[in-house]
Amino acid sequence: MELNIAKVSNTILYMIKNKVAGLNDKKISILLFLMEYNHQKDFNTSMFNETFIKDTRNPEPVILGDIFNIIANDKDVDEEDERLYIIQELLAYLDIEIISKGKYNELKFIKMEEDFDKDLFTNDEFEILSKITKQYKVHTARNLANVCFDIEKVRQTPKGEVII
Repeated sequence: MELNIAKVSNTILYMIKNKVAGLNDKKISILLFLMEYNHQKDFNTSMFNETFIKDTRNPEPVILGDIFNIIANDKDVDEEDERLYIIQELLAYLDIEIISKGKYNELKFIKMEEDFDKDLFTNDEFEILSKITKQYKVHTARNLANVCFDIEKVRQTPKGEVII
C-alpha cells in the first residue's frame, strides 16, 4: 500500500476551508488518525493507506510523520528518494510555512490555487472526513491526543507498535 497523498492534501484543504483552529502538522496527524481509525472500524478499509504507531503523546503517522519531519527540519532528500515525490505532491496542493517554536519547528499549511476535490473520496470517506472535521475543529492538538487515548485500541497498543 502506498500513502494516498492526494487524499491527504485534499483533507488538509478541507480543514483549511472549514477553518479548523490551530491547524498544524501535529493536529493534522491526529485528525488523520481519527479519520483512518473510524473508517477502518466502520468499513474495514483504509482511507489514506497510512500506518499509525503509538507514540508517547499521540498516534503518529509513519510516512507522513517522516515527511513532516523532513520539511520541518529542512533536510535534504536524494532525488531518487520516493519521499521527495510525496513532498512535491503535497506542495502541489499546499504551501507550507515552517514556524520555529524554540526547541522544535511547527508546520503551518496554506491553501494555494487548488480547491478541495470531493470526487477523490467515496461517500463514506467524505462522511467521516466531514464528521471528524466538524466534531474536532476547535480542539487543540493536546485535547485531540487525549481523545485518541480514550480509544481502547490505542490504550491497549504498546508504545512504538502499530495501532492501525
